[in-house]
Amino acid sequence: MESSSFLPTDHLSLPDQPGVYRYFNEENELIYVGKAKSLKKRVGSYFNKNSGVNLKTRKMVKEIRRIEITLVNTEFDALLLENNLIKKSHPKYNILLRDDKTYPYLLLTKENFPRIYPTRKMIPKKGTYFGPFASVRAMNTVLDLIRELFTIRTCKLDLSPYKVAEGKYKVCLEYHIGNCQGPCVGLQKEEAYLKDVEQAKHILKGNLGIAKSYFKQEMQLHAENLEYEKAHKMKEKLDSLEKYQAKSLVASPSINNLDVCTIVSDEKNAFVNYMRVKNGALITSKNVELKKRLDESDEELLLTALIRLQDQFQSDAEEVLLNVELTEPIEGLNIFVPKIGDKKKLIELSVKNAFFYKKEKALLSGLNQNKKDRVIRQLQQDLSLPDIPDHIECFDNSNIQGTNPVASMVCFLNGKPAVKEYRHYHIKTVVGPDDFASMKEVVGRRYKRLMEENKSLPKLIVIDGGKGQLSSAVEALKELGVYGQMPIIGIAKRLEEIYFPGDSYPIHIDKKSESLRLLQRIRDEAHRFAITFHRNVRSKNAFGTQLTAIPGIGKSTADNLLSHFRSVKKIYEASEEEIAAVVGTSRARKLMDWKEKNKGAD
Repeated sequence: MESSSFLPTDHLSLPDQPGVYRYFNEENELIYVGKAKSLKKRVGSYFNKNSGVNLKTRKMVKEIRRIEITLVNTEFDALLLENNLIKKSHPKYNILLRDDKTYPYLLLTKENFPRIYPTRKMIPKKGTYFGPFASVRAMNTVLDLIRELFTIRTCKLDLSPYKVAEGKYKVCLEYHIGNCQGPCVGLQKEEAYLKDVEQAKHILKGNLGIAKSYFKQEMQLHAENLEYEKAHKMKEKLDSLEKYQAKSLVASPSINNLDVCTIVSDEKNAFVNYMRVKNGALITSKNVELKKRLDESDEELLLTALIRLQDQFQSDAEEVLLNVELTEPIEGLNIFVPKIGDKKKLIELSVKNAFFYKKEKALLSGLNQNKKDRVIRQLQQDLSLPDIPDHIECFDNSNIQGTNPVASMVCFLNGKPAVKEYRHYHIKTVVGPDDFASMKEVVGRRYKRLMEENKSLPKLIVIDGGKGQLSSAVEALKELGVYGQMPIIGIAKRLEEIYFPGDSYPIHIDKKSESLRLLQRIRDEAHRFAITFHRNVRSKNAFGTQLTAIPGIGKSTADNLLSHFRSVKKIYEASEEEIAAVVGTSRARKLMDWKEKNKGAD
């Protein structure tokens, strides 16, 4: 397949054929991928002024500077290609399928006496992967069944013929309790072992009927040979397999190898349930949420989700059941919307799951929002604040034995840390360890900057410290002329006392209160942020001082080394060649001599 490039003004010259189109913006960034039965009609609809497209789509169209198309044979091929391109590039205007989990697989290894074990990483050269499974519980149920039915080893030994022949291995507990037949010491031939593996593969693929036939034949064979104990074991395994199938049976056993995909939606999101059914047994069930980007229809959302989920779960379904009628059939997809019978019941079950997922998401979202609102409203009440403190900033100083004084400010929005708003400060105007003057400096610098940039002020300022630090911060606000425009408090560590400016006596919030826990969390975050910064500065300065004491190495050289290697430890571990690449051979030699001389020194 070859791609062709067009300008937006050339859309009328696009071919009337199925394919995939890609929109690029001024920075040549891919912003949207779409599929079409007719590229000319579909792409043209975006640029037709009378088409009544929504605001989101018009915004996207304004950004388009270049169009690329790829012709395919059928609309189904276009669906597959569109899915692959979206997975690869994640264009900002395409439907977002909210599903960032790494799913578990079962791996059948490529080795002598293959193993079957769970993993979340796919490395194709290691063997054949089965899955992904929608949950660890579902995966473990299948794995437990396989280990109950077959004696497949769980050890990691290299069982190549010459290794086994060397006689270095001994049987383990798994052999003694009957879970392994001892291939490590030659008690089981690989040919017999692979027969079990072959049947396990059928179960992993959902073909339970083949495995059941195998156990029936083995049972009859042992019975004919008067091996009644072995026949009884086969009977037990057949019973286990039938019990497993009965638990997962959701429809008539005559229903074989189909997918079910249903959708329920609202204005902003859609909720899709996807199920795989084989021999009447439900082998996969997965719910996903889709974030609408361009007010897509349920039909478009459902098709997008179906293709992605079939790809993700490696489906080979012969038929797909949907709860939404398609405007036109898609060549290559055998889609059916059942009205009666067992297939209709499957649709109803799937829709029930989708509705439950939607309700669960709404409930969870409401609980999270209510909790956030509840905590900051409680804080407003406990501190008698005029406004809800949805923007809180907290300051802390850090210096050890008076060296390298620094400060930090952390910001919480709606009760959550806004890490991008955090700030570090080197103390510039204060000489020596003076916490009060340092606090005045950083508070003054912070709010002078916000005022100059015309940015919003916080609804609450928290000072990590008692009355002294609080008074210093108040002085800074008064000098800026903003004292009284935003509440400010100090929180003392020892008894978690809250001080207000001008009050001699602190207030105490209930120790079990969520609002106090929020203040403690903010205070602790400011302290952590300040301490981390201080350690970095102190380490850099200490090592820089040592470096500059070496003849021929000045501050610029020390800064270059720290900038390149990022940490003191990495400079110590670096080779002479690595250091020479940064500061030259002569200085590298001097530094290596110094490191050698000081090796082992405290």
